[in-house]
Amino acid sequence: MSRIVILLTAIAMSLQTTNLFAQTEQTPADEQEKFNVVETISHHISDSHHWNVLAWDGGKKSIDIPLPVMAYNTQTGDFLFTLSSSFDDGKTLQKNGVTYALDHHDKLLADGSRHNVFDFSLTRNVASGLMTSVILLLVFCGAARSIRKNGGIPKGAAGAAEYLMVFVKDIADEQIGKEKGARFTPFLLTLFFFIWFNNLVGLLPFFPGSSNLSGNIAFTGILAVFTFLVTHIFANKHYWIETFTVPNVPGIMKLIMIPLEILTMFIRPFTLLVRLFANITGGHIIVISLFSLIFILNTIGIAPVSVLLGLLVFTLELIFGALQAYIFTVLSALYISLAVNASAEE
Repeated sequence: MSRIVILLTAIAMSLQTTNLFAQTEQTPADEQEKFNVVETISHHISDSHHWNVLAWDGGKKSIDIPLPVMAYNTQTGDFLFTLSSSFDDGKTLQKNGVTYALDHHDKLLADGSRHNVFDFSLTRNVASGLMTSVILLLVFCGAARSIRKNGGIPKGAAGAAEYLMVFVKDIADEQIGKEKGARFTPFLLTLFFFIWFNNLVGLLPFFPGSSNLSGNIAFTGILAVFTFLVTHIFANKHYWIETFTVPNVPGIMKLIMIPLEILTMFIRPFTLLVRLFANITGGHIIVISLFSLIFILNTIGIAPVSVLLGLLVFTLELIFGALQAYIFTVLSALYISLAVNASAEE
């Protein structure tokens, strides 16, 4: 079984190398344009208005799934609704006297400026998040049906799903307490599985993977905001008293401690969003950088070392994907516990 997993992973990494670097045109060494590793990494970790399925012939030919482009022009007050395939010819589109374009980073421009347009398109990362949500619904609804059919006894995949759910429930019980933790268990379950599944989808080197949702700071920021809101909406009165009065502290020290306590309220979710964003993005950058060695050094001799190191880091990323979901969930549970279990100072 382990050999099959290794073989499938190696094939996946080979496909990743093909897709990532198909845009590097095969020309003689004296004519070949210098490989731009920064541009390649930036293209991979950034969002896009289309979803690439396959590329070949040096990136000249590709199969892409166009995604809806939806935007509001702040200058004219017009709305734009179209598909990204409309921009294929020169990457521009004319509508109502306005020139819309997708730049080399696939950002939407209106008359050459990003500030003229409010882009709320269904991008690759958004589509990936929606797909992950559907997968989660199918997995857990299927597990629930399986358990009902077997008289409440989980078997196979349903057993694995139940084990993971109990694992997250134990986090809530340990950090928050059994009585109060039950209220927050659904939220923590959603956090853990949504982050983990998105991390796994992002590691798939071929369609429908290759997105970088967990490496998007807007996505991690929204998750951190949810944790912040849940923490402070359900915080008890003692938490607020300790935050704004800091009891049992000399009066002169309160001038320092109260601003620090208020600042800590916002630092905690900020560290959550930065940790998840930095770790996932860093993992993607390392994997691509290792494969890029083949093109930077322009020799096939480095390929075995590059592929083996890339395969090792890719395997570690599978572990780190689950680990980052676990850390985000545990810290969220800890912050909630500090708010709902705060007690009066004696």
